[in-house]
Amino acid sequence: MAKKLSAKARAAARKQRDKWKNKRWFTIRAPRHPWNFKRIGETIGETDEHIMGRVYEMTQQEFSGDFTKMHVLLRFRVTEVVGQDALTTFVGHAHQSDHTRRQIRRYRGKIDDVVDVVTTDGFLVRIKPLMITERRCQTSVKQAMRAKSAEIIRAFASKSTYSKLQEAMLGGDLETEIRNAVKSIYPCRNVVIRKSQLLQTGVVNEKGPTLDEIHAEEARQEAELKAKKAAALEAAEDNSGEGDLLAAAEAMESISEKEEVVETPSEEDVEAPAEEEAAPAKEESSGETEASLMKLKKDELVERAKAAGVATSGTKADIVARLLE
Repeated sequence: MAKKLSAKARAAARKQRDKWKNKRWFTIRAPRHPWNFKRIGETIGETDEHIMGRVYEMTQQEFSGDFTKMHVLLRFRVTEVVGQDALTTFVGHAHQSDHTRRQIRRYRGKIDDVVDVVTTDGFLVRIKPLMITERRCQTSVKQAMRAKSAEIIRAFASKSTYSKLQEAMLGGDLETEIRNAVKSIYPCRNVVIRKSQLLQTGVVNEKGPTLDEIHAEEARQEAELKAKKAAALEAAEDNSGEGDLLAAAEAMESISEKEEVVETPSEEDVEAPAEEEAAPAKEESSGETEASLMKLKKDELVERAKAAGVATSGTKADIVARLLE
C-alpha cells in the first residue's frame, strides 16, 4: 500500500511551479567600443542577477567571419543588463590547444612568455606570446627574443587604449610588429599572441553609438527586409505558374543573403554617367525588360543565356542580369 503524504507535503506539491515559465531570453551584445553593441548570441535566465557574470565563448570566425581565425576563442563576460540586452566586456582570447600543438614539430624551437601590461585607460592585461623558430636555437637566443618581444608588447600597450589593444591582438598587427623586431635575432616560423586575459578593468570608453541607436538601426533593417520579402511574394501571387513561384523564392533567398551588404558608389560609377544612361536605352531596343524575363521559367532563361553566350549558373536574377548587360 502506498504511503500517504502529509498535509505539508500535499500543500508543497500544490504550490510547486514550473521555473522554466518564468525564464526569458536575453540578447548578448559585444562591448560598445570598438564593436558597437554587436549581437553575438542569446542566453536564458530568470532574472537579471542570474545572468550577471556569465562568460560567453565563441570563435573569432563566428564573430568576424574570418575563416583563418576559426581556432581563436573569444571570451565575453556579462557586466550589465539593460532590458532584454546583456552587455558584455571582452575578457580575453585563447588559441585552441590542438592548433598550437600542430605548430610545434621536431627540430623547431618554442619560445613562451608572459607579459603583464597596463593600457592608457587603466586596464591590466596579461598577454602570452608564442614564437616558433625554424630550427632549434640556443637558450641565449631564446632569452634575447623573449626580452625583445616583451619590450615591443609593453611599448605598444603603454600608448594604446584597451580597445586598440584588442584590435591589434585579434587583427594581427601586434604579431606582425613582434615578428619584424625578432627576425633580426633569429628566423621565426610563426609568431602569435596565443592567449590574453583581462586582470583588472579601467575607465570604460563611452565612444560609439548608443544602445537606442543600435535598436533603431536594427528595426529599420528588419523593416526593409520584410518589405522586400512582401514585395516578392506579392509579385508571385499576381502571376500564376510554378516558374513564377520559383522565381519569387529565389528572389527572397537572394534578398536574405544580401541583407547585410552595403553598396557604396565607386569612382567609375561617378565618372561614367553616360554609360548609365545608355543602359536603359539598350534594354528598350532589345524589347525585353527585367520583369518580362523574370516571368519566364528557368529552363527558358538557360536556353536564352546559352544562345546569347553568357554564363548559366546562379539564380534566375543572376541570369537575367547577365542577359541585360
